[in-house]
Amino acid sequence: MSMNETKPMEMAKAPVVVICPPKGWIPIDFRELWAYRELLFFFTWRDVKIRYKQTIFGFAWAILQPVFMMVVFTLFFGKLAQVPSEGVPYPLFSYAALLPWTLFAESLNRSSNSLVQDINLIQKVFFPRILIPFSSILSPLVDFAIAFIVLVGLMFYYHYLPTVTMLWLPVFLLLQLMLALGMGLWLSAINVEFRDVRYAVPFLIQLWLFASPVIYSSSFVPQRFQVAYGIINPMSGIIEGFRWAILGTAPPSYLQLVTSAAIIIVILISGVFYFRRREMVFADFI
Repeated sequence: MSMNETKPMEMAKAPVVVICPPKGWIPIDFRELWAYRELLFFFTWRDVKIRYKQTIFGFAWAILQPVFMMVVFTLFFGKLAQVPSEGVPYPLFSYAALLPWTLFAESLNRSSNSLVQDINLIQKVFFPRILIPFSSILSPLVDFAIAFIVLVGLMFYYHYLPTVTMLWLPVFLLLQLMLALGMGLWLSAINVEFRDVRYAVPFLIQLWLFASPVIYSSSFVPQRFQVAYGIINPMSGIIEGFRWAILGTAPPSYLQLVTSAAIIIVILISGVFYFRRREMVFADFI
């Protein structure tokens, strides 16, 4: 038998593997995510480089945005409106809240548009699609770390030394990332089919800023409404937690913090399941 005749026979005996999309509500396959951990790092580092490519100020933009917002808030709300700041200098009071808020807003904005921006990858290459919005949540951490240096400088300028409460910062940072990831999964999956999301998210973030205790303290909200406030705005407990951990202000209300954490967990879990449910049809809509 000739060589040309054996090749078709060998090909006929080779097993045929048919890849079908999973059905139902699929949870995260953590083993699969671990296998693609290097790709997650690549996506994250790519987002960081693209953000500052061909910019004059480069990483200084990570500092300019919260600093300018702090200056504006100090002039209008600290000086003119005389908003109480719990005995803390208003620039420090507002900047300590702007750090987690800016991180959340940037994470939500990037993650909601992440799938649409990576159309070519989704249509041509197989990998866990959840890595795309996940990396969009992680990349703003570089800006957060740079902007945190300014906070340290403000603390020394106003003679506020770190205390043991700073150990709680990773907890509140984790809650903030969980909330951003959960909402990012929801919005990025919806944005694939309905492109109105890209216009609605910036407007939502602007409204959410003034509904959050960034300019003011959540003590303005009466005690009987603290639970409802934590449910409607999960960022309230996180922002107050950041401020307490850094400056030693009044700690967040226990009910406010618990309700915020509970809502964040619900948003994250539901976002994961919805994203996995819609993942199989992303390429069709994009």
